[in-house]
Amino acid sequence: MGTALVYHEDMTAARLLWDDPECEIECPERLTTALERLQQRGLEQRCLRLAAREASEAELGLVHSPEYVALLQGTQALGTGELQTLSGQYDAVYFHPSTFHCARLAAGAALQLVDAVLAGAVRNGLALVRPPGHHSQRAAANGFCVFNNVAIAAKHAQRQHGLHRILIVDWDVHHGQGIQYIFEDDPSVLYFSWHRYEHGRFWPYLRESDADAVGQGPGLGFTVNLPWNQVGMGNADYVAAFLHVLLPVAFEFNPELVLVSAGFDSAIGDPEGQMQATPECFAHLTQLLQMLAGGRVCAVLEGGYHLESLSQSVCMMVQALLGDPAPPLSGPMVPHASALESIQSVQVAQAPHWMSLQQQGVAPVLSPCPRSPEGRPSPLLLPGGPEFKAAATQDVAALSSLLDQLRLNPTPPVRTAVALTAPDAALALPSDVLCEEGSAPQEETQAWARPHEALAQDRALTALGKVLYLLDRILDGQVSSGIAVTPASAAAATLDVAIRCGLSHGAQRLLCLAVGQLDRPPDLTDDGYDSQVMCVSGSASRTNLWLNIGGKEAAALSMFHVSVPLPGTTGGFLSCVLALVLPLAYSFQPDLVLVALGPAHGLRDPQAALLAALLRGPAGGRVLVLVDEESTPQLAVVLARVLHGEAAPSLGPFSMASPEEVQALMQLRGQLEPRWKMLQVASEAGGPGSG
Repeated sequence: MGTALVYHEDMTAARLLWDDPECEIECPERLTTALERLQQRGLEQRCLRLAAREASEAELGLVHSPEYVALLQGTQALGTGELQTLSGQYDAVYFHPSTFHCARLAAGAALQLVDAVLAGAVRNGLALVRPPGHHSQRAAANGFCVFNNVAIAAKHAQRQHGLHRILIVDWDVHHGQGIQYIFEDDPSVLYFSWHRYEHGRFWPYLRESDADAVGQGPGLGFTVNLPWNQVGMGNADYVAAFLHVLLPVAFEFNPELVLVSAGFDSAIGDPEGQMQATPECFAHLTQLLQMLAGGRVCAVLEGGYHLESLSQSVCMMVQALLGDPAPPLSGPMVPHASALESIQSVQVAQAPHWMSLQQQGVAPVLSPCPRSPEGRPSPLLLPGGPEFKAAATQDVAALSSLLDQLRLNPTPPVRTAVALTAPDAALALPSDVLCEEGSAPQEETQAWARPHEALAQDRALTALGKVLYLLDRILDGQVSSGIAVTPASAAAATLDVAIRCGLSHGAQRLLCLAVGQLDRPPDLTDDGYDSQVMCVSGSASRTNLWLNIGGKEAAALSMFHVSVPLPGTTGGFLSCVLALVLPLAYSFQPDLVLVALGPAHGLRDPQAALLAALLRGPAGGRVLVLVDEESTPQLAVVLARVLHGEAAPSLGPFSMASPEEVQALMQLRGQLEPRWKMLQVASEAGGPGSG
């Protein structure tokens, strides 16, 4: 199973035929530039290329009225003056004689992608389309959108494939009010949108774009709006929104399919959004969405009007869909105070509808957001208004610098290497995962093992040699990630050596997640590694300088040494990972992650797989997992698959976290928030943060 890329060159035919500064940015070059960049990177060649087909009138009728479809069909015969007059009846829309054909292809491309994914022909994919769709309503074009491509695809998945739970994630910088209106009373579709709002002063100027618009009737809680009230939101803000709002709710919803309204006007350099998220951020967001619905993710292009930023962001998304590791995020991971305020306002509005938010201890908003007077803002804020030309050059220098810094090296031919002790386990591995036979030189292995009595036995020494070999291959870029099986009696000693070896071989910041009966090496503090190593322990005893999951009690022994009992519920486990482990990991920004699943670690295989898959993000895919040999034989295989880019298996039904689990999480968050800013969301929104 691979990744589909759906496209048709006919979608470049429609273009603006008269002077209109507001609409000129929606141009054919949006598609051609993105496709050229995919080809230059060798990404198109790695995808299954599908030619888009036209959606039928019946398929368009799943969302749009017959009269509206007939009106659009009639535009094929209109002259330029008539097209301009008709366009003027809608908000920010232009028609061309090819518009009807292009719009049918755009909707058909989304349908074709959904069919391919749900039939199992591919795992995921991107429909590279125009015109966009998320503003379009039942009987009205709006905001460059003619037919609502994603809404039609969702209705099709319901009617033709019998799906009951569909998640739509709209990360375009404008609110997709068309999708919201279509599904606002439908509990089978969960719609999440973040958008530039500025207290109602940004297009489309709708009161129902605010956080307290949560759906209607049976759909209450299934519309999730996250309004950005300032420009300049960046990587930390976007990741925080996913970790603290979208993913908790989405895991509880447990979708069968994820549809992405993939608008890249929310990326740096775009004059419409004026945001600061860099292209690699969209690889991280895509990876996080692949944790849902068995990895069935269908992305459909929406906005994006800075051609370089758009094309780079599209490439990053496709790389993630293909399973490539996401490059590390650039810049400090410190959310803006305004972003924290917006995130908390969503939590408060949605908490009555979602157990996953209730268990985070969401507090009332300390001070309400100021409301602006009703009415439209000054023309200077209008999309395509007088400020447009100046805004188009804003951030371009910063964007070019960031793109130069991105690590866009070709993906290693083998992304994951596994050192197994049971030969038959290798039979279930993906074909391009390497079964590693190599080992570090005997003299080097013995030198590292010498301080540890537990490593004196031949079996432990052999396993350590494989660990050191994998570690070297990860750090020098030959493979992205690795898995090694270690004897139970030598698990703690092997982890100690892996930490020290990783730091001595070039890792600058090392995150260690230890789960099971593993003791923290006692002298790491004396060696001065406190600021370099963070360890997360899920054990019955504590480990190193870690961010700890699984100790006897919740305790932050230092800002680099955290321990928390292993949750016994699905909800507790997800909260621990999404609201503690990942915010800490993204704050710390490690360049290597060690995951040690020691004796009696207590994780089920799906939990261990999800944990490993999620930790690919913060370190750019550089993850080494040490698996105790007493674990289930299939655990190493499951871990290899998720580190290779496949979807993690389902955790099963959602169960509410226990009061003890909630209390432990909140206690730790309170202690750690002053140091690790990605934790600053639920309890003190609007508090310290960058402004």
